[in-house]
Amino acid sequence: MLTYERIYAIVRQIPRGQVATYGQVAELAGLVGKPRLVGYALYRVDTATSDVPWQRVINAKGEVSQSSLRNGSDYLQRAILEDEGIAFDSQGRINLNQYKWRPSDIVIEQALAVFREKLEETT
Repeated sequence: MLTYERIYAIVRQIPRGQVATYGQVAELAGLVGKPRLVGYALYRVDTATSDVPWQRVINAKGEVSQSSLRNGSDYLQRAILEDEGIAFDSQGRINLNQYKWRPSDIVIEQALAVFREKLEETT
């Protein structure tokens, strides 16, 4: 799905040790108001083989979103983020003032340009 690929292009830009929210990714991908769509796209990522750093996307409260459908990957997500140097407070939240990704417009434009190039190659 092309929309998912656009989301993945943005998520691939999130650097190690930083996080973005579902809403932030949606906005950067041109999908304002569709944070759940970002969640659906990331749910589809094969965590074993993909180059999409899905673990770096969290909810607007600074938490790993919990879901029984994720088969324990909620705990995996937290462990990976901690390995990347991200600290959680006693309530399981990440300080967004400290760890939230703040990309430049150039980074986003470059990511979307790569997405558009790949799209043109397939059509």
